[in-house]
Amino acid sequence: MNYPPFDLIVIGGGPGGYVAAIRATQLGMKTALVEKAQLGGICLNWGCIPTKALLRSADVLRQARNAEAFGVRVGTAQADLPAMVARSRAVAGQLNKGVAHLMKKNGVTVLAGHGRLTGGGSIEVTDQDGSVAKLTARNIILATGARSRQVPGLESDGKTVWTYRDALAPPSVPKRMLIVGAGAIGIEFASFYHAIGVEVTVVEMAERILPVEDSEVSAEVAIRLSRDGIALRTGTAVKRAERQNMAWDIELQGAQGKPPEHVLVDVVLVAAGIVGNVEDLGLENTAVKVEKTHIVTDAFSRTDERGVYAIGDVAGPPWLAHKASHEGVICVEAIAGLKPHALEPKQIAACTYSHPQVASVGLTEAQAKASGYQLKVGKFPFAANGKAIAMGSTTGFVKVVFDDASGELLGAHMVGDEVTEMIQGFVIGRTLETTEAELMASILPHPTMSEAMHEAVLAAYERALHI
Repeated sequence: MNYPPFDLIVIGGGPGGYVAAIRATQLGMKTALVEKAQLGGICLNWGCIPTKALLRSADVLRQARNAEAFGVRVGTAQADLPAMVARSRAVAGQLNKGVAHLMKKNGVTVLAGHGRLTGGGSIEVTDQDGSVAKLTARNIILATGARSRQVPGLESDGKTVWTYRDALAPPSVPKRMLIVGAGAIGIEFASFYHAIGVEVTVVEMAERILPVEDSEVSAEVAIRLSRDGIALRTGTAVKRAERQNMAWDIELQGAQGKPPEHVLVDVVLVAAGIVGNVEDLGLENTAVKVEKTHIVTDAFSRTDERGVYAIGDVAGPPWLAHKASHEGVICVEAIAGLKPHALEPKQIAACTYSHPQVASVGLTEAQAKASGYQLKVGKFPFAANGKAIAMGSTTGFVKVVFDDASGELLGAHMVGDEVTEMIQGFVIGRTLETTEAELMASILPHPTMSEAMHEAVLAAYERALHI
């Protein structure tokens, strides 16, 4: 089937692609969206959303087990994994339908199939039956996302070696699990599976878990996870993996000179990074460049091929859904001739929905020092916050990093309950180029956990009131 020319074709219907399509129609572009799997992409269907649904179930389980501390008597709380997974899939399904509705509402032409560039602003879309549709457009956005990186010797099979997708709908609850990788995905799944009774070991080659976070945040999370009973092995690599007697015998190698450690596990979850989905896109028919599995773009998502753009995970880090969505808006507005701001990675918040949660934006203290700033650093513990004490949520702290010369908020870092809902305050502050003066003058409501944000700012200038 042949279609009349479009103004824009988007290949990939994840949080970058479908948002780009909506913005394009708002700007009067005739737009087509090509998706070979599910609208909403990995994030909505097999990533961000269903993961958070499972983590919410784990939170409820923890609260039920600790109910007597709040004067509430309940029976013995038990995990029902099939019911948790069913709820998670229902949440994802609801949102998938929502994206389909948005496409219809905004007049986006949706084609189910695999899109491939054929040169000169043309693409072919092959559906599951092998039928081919030909489309043309002045502009094409590649938003094909990424997938889990495979570890040699531990290639995923969906049975005893899992990717994050397998971990979202497991066939059963393993007794023992090894998680390879202590980034956000690995630590989130460690929190979930430990909560439902799995013996969890996490191995990370870097010297600390959550290695991209501020070192004090990483240390706090490590302490809490270790106290809960999660075994953390940092500065450690998987040296050998052998399947024997219905289990994996994993040999771990730590620092040089240390003897190797053996762990026996039922399941290995590999969360050791991602690779971009750049295969079979017809890039050989274009001038598009690929480096380390990711498409090379400029600040406005332009590739080296005129009229071809790339956004989201396939275009490189940070690999975050909200980055992809915002990148899609910037890209489309640039195509339309508007003058959007260039994407600034340091303005993008990062969140880890583990137990405890982590949220951050901007430079870490170490990064700020390395950049040559003279710093003012403030830190305030939730243990000194009235609302946190009342909620039984005293784990963690808020940390802020300022430029001493200008008062610029260089970075903010939090660990604790629901800090992922609080970081937006500092994100807005940085976007508005707020200094310590405006933050100190802001009157935050009492009692709230957000008061710890204000107190951390005061602490940076030796003015904290409650510690």
